[in-house]
Amino acid sequence: MNAKMTQTSEMLSQTTNSSGKRRRVIRIVLTAGLPIAVLLLSFTLGRYSVSLSQMTDIIRARLLGLPDPGPDSVSTVLFNVRIPRIAAALLVGGALAAAGASYQGLFRNPMVSPDILGASAGAGFGAALAMLLSLGPGGIQLLSFLLGIGAVALTYSIGSLVSRRGGAVLSLVLTGIVISTVFGSFTSIIKLAADPDNKLPSITFWLMGGLSLVGLDDLAILAPLVFIGLIPLLLLRWKLNVLSFGEEEAQSLGVNTARIRIVTIICSTLLTAAAVSVSGMIGWVGLIVPHLSRMVVGPNYKVLLPVSALYGATYLLLVDDIARSALTMEIPLGILTSLIGAPFFIVLLLTGKRGWD
Repeated sequence: MNAKMTQTSEMLSQTTNSSGKRRRVIRIVLTAGLPIAVLLLSFTLGRYSVSLSQMTDIIRARLLGLPDPGPDSVSTVLFNVRIPRIAAALLVGGALAAAGASYQGLFRNPMVSPDILGASAGAGFGAALAMLLSLGPGGIQLLSFLLGIGAVALTYSIGSLVSRRGGAVLSLVLTGIVISTVFGSFTSIIKLAADPDNKLPSITFWLMGGLSLVGLDDLAILAPLVFIGLIPLLLLRWKLNVLSFGEEEAQSLGVNTARIRIVTIICSTLLTAAAVSVSGMIGWVGLIVPHLSRMVVGPNYKVLLPVSALYGATYLLLVDDIARSALTMEIPLGILTSLIGAPFFIVLLLTGKRGWD
């Protein structure tokens, strides 16, 4: 009898170990293999076909200082259009997903997204105002970025006054909703005052989100801002685990919750405002990607935050591939992310995935 029980126990242990190994393999494939596959696929998609062999030959020639093999048009498409757009999709998607994951941990709420404190609404108003004033692309990005930062600063200031305790979580969230509504109304006023034949279509198309106009100059501004916002979050990500237990528990463990909250808000706002100033309004990335990452790697922010950034970059790159390849005309990214994100989130709600209990 004891021998049978021992044999059964060994079989169960082997089954558990085998199941654990399969899960680890799946995680490795999803975390490393999928992003690489999507990246390689993205180079080949578009109105102008570029094969992987052509891309490899051209890049190798550039690195070795040799003449470009093949037509000049292929090199022009690759370096002036496709590579900047792919890099922008990676940066914007990673920034929005990392900001969303950070906010969800900070506020201990799975429904929180990067625009919870008004960054997206402020940036959208800034871009619409810049277009109304006929500012150039640089002015649009600058005003969008500054007003995105300003909207969150206004939210934090008013939230701090309301709570009278340095800005409690609930006060920040409620104030953020109000500020977002106000800036959304300002944007509507701008659209009402804009020239319906010229400026209004530009404002409307920008607010729907897209990467069709991104160039190397945009990347030179976007990349440093994303890394400046992302690096502190990665260095402090273990403290988000402590904050998820609650403010009193975190303080009892020696964590300065007020300081961590300010740093997280500043860095997440920087990521969101920088992304929106380049890509326009792209929703749902910062809401659903952290949930997807949590399903794969669990709720530990030491792993969850970098994986969320990686999945966000991969997800937006894949959506951008669909946007520029599915139809003869380009589909705005904000439309696609909403069409994909909303049903996915409903599935999450219906299946009742755990991770916030």
